[in-house]
Amino acid sequence: MPTRMRIFVIALLAALIAVQASCSQTAKPLPSTSAPTPEATTHRATLAPTLTQKPTPTLSPTPKQTPTLSPSPSAPTVSATPVPTIPVPTATRAPSTPTPTEKPPSPQQALDATAARLHQEAVVIDTHCDTVLRIVDADTWLPRYDIREKTRYMVDLPKLRTGGIDVQVFASYTPGYLLADGGADDAKANSRLLALLNAVRWTVGQNAASLTLIQSDADIGDAQQDGKIGVMASIEGAYSFSEQTGTELLRQYHDLGVRMLSLTWNYTNALGEGAEGIYKDGTKSSGGLTDLGRAVVAEMNRLGIVVDVSHLNEATFWDVMAVTQAPVIASHSSVHALCPHVRNLTDRQIQVIAANGGVVQVNYHRPFLSVDPDSATLATVVDHIDAVVALVGVDHVGLGSDFDGAKMPVGLEDATKVPQITRELLRRGYSEADIHKILGSNTRRLIQDVQALASAPAASGGPALSPDLESGQGLTRTQPTLSATLTLAPGQALDPDSLAVILDGIRYMPAYDATAGTLSLTPEAPLEEKFHVVTFSASDRSGVTTRETRIFYLP
Repeated sequence: MPTRMRIFVIALLAALIAVQASCSQTAKPLPSTSAPTPEATTHRATLAPTLTQKPTPTLSPTPKQTPTLSPSPSAPTVSATPVPTIPVPTATRAPSTPTPTEKPPSPQQALDATAARLHQEAVVIDTHCDTVLRIVDADTWLPRYDIREKTRYMVDLPKLRTGGIDVQVFASYTPGYLLADGGADDAKANSRLLALLNAVRWTVGQNAASLTLIQSDADIGDAQQDGKIGVMASIEGAYSFSEQTGTELLRQYHDLGVRMLSLTWNYTNALGEGAEGIYKDGTKSSGGLTDLGRAVVAEMNRLGIVVDVSHLNEATFWDVMAVTQAPVIASHSSVHALCPHVRNLTDRQIQVIAANGGVVQVNYHRPFLSVDPDSATLATVVDHIDAVVALVGVDHVGLGSDFDGAKMPVGLEDATKVPQITRELLRRGYSEADIHKILGSNTRRLIQDVQALASAPAASGGPALSPDLESGQGLTRTQPTLSATLTLAPGQALDPDSLAVILDGIRYMPAYDATAGTLSLTPEAPLEEKFHVVTFSASDRSGVTTRETRIFYLP
């Protein structure tokens, strides 16, 4: 055998021997487990696509082409189940915002804005409403209904605010009463007036944060500064006066805050002839102003009470104008030339009122505005203002609504509509200064002038008096003892002859206990009427007098 062959055979045999030796070794066992190994479960992960939000493009006022936004890439797939691709919505361009341009106000808008500002700036005074008649109970005459909240009346606190009325005159009205024999029942008329004056004071007291009693022009200024509405008390129809009570009762009304008084209503009374020229019982009257009426007018001038010539018969009117020393007011009268009604003023009357320095306060009552009352509107009221201005100038006209006592024209249904008068005046071309006069400055000037001419000293500064009853208090006895405590300041000497208790306009000498410092009066007979007024008066040796006046009522 050749040498190369022998070498190959030997190598092959050696390899076989090595393989046999390797196969004869024992294999390494796997680690032992107590439970069988579970089968592997294949889980497929579901992957949500990632959305990339694109920034909103910046838009200029000029329209631009909407940019095309490419969709986000498709989401990856896992294993054999593909995840659907969620497309990104195409962005929508927001509409462009045009640059705002200021449009000039229309003439009507400009008029409205000016009228609103002007009405807000003015001191608005209405010299007549009958709302107090709605406040008292019809049977008891006691105050019952508060006007703090919105009511069905033409005047209440919210309506006064909305109407921008700064001073409202509340009239205490009576047409007079008759006794069984047909004579005038002045005691009952006094009781009724006191009930209404008590209700005015009660209303102010119930709403002291919003209302204040006006007794002077200075009070109007204070009310404006304090943000309050002023309430002035007036009397419409002085049927309580008699020869017995005379001017003493007038002084008591003044003590209670009355600052305006009309001598009559439509019926004739002890002071003068009323507008209709008849007595309460229907019989004819004549004669104009009486002697008592002249004395009352003179005392009103002295006290600073405004004389109201509305409701007077024309003869009585001329008599009043002949004797008054102070300007007068027609608190709620319109122009006879435009509407020939007995309650309206003739041109001659308007002219003499102006010459006297007085003011005509135009009434809103439909029958006083037009011979066709149903046609009367707010514009008709301004027609009457125009007529007064044309006749005597703008310094002698104002507003006297007669709210809650009359039929209102269209557009002036209640106190909230008063700003429309300002708008109509402005529309007709009145200047802002003249509108201020019509709305209230003329009336305020008249009040200033009347009080500047008053000569009565203030009823304070004398001996201090403290009545034992509050104003508006109810008493249980018909013969009550009415008393007050009197206190003298150091060095002050009492004039004992000055002591007086005035009950319903009649002056009495009281009992005086110097030790206790009390003065008192017990009526000799039971008091018959429901409402009464008592005044305690005392002076010191220098003649300085103090008066304290109270309303009280009986069951």
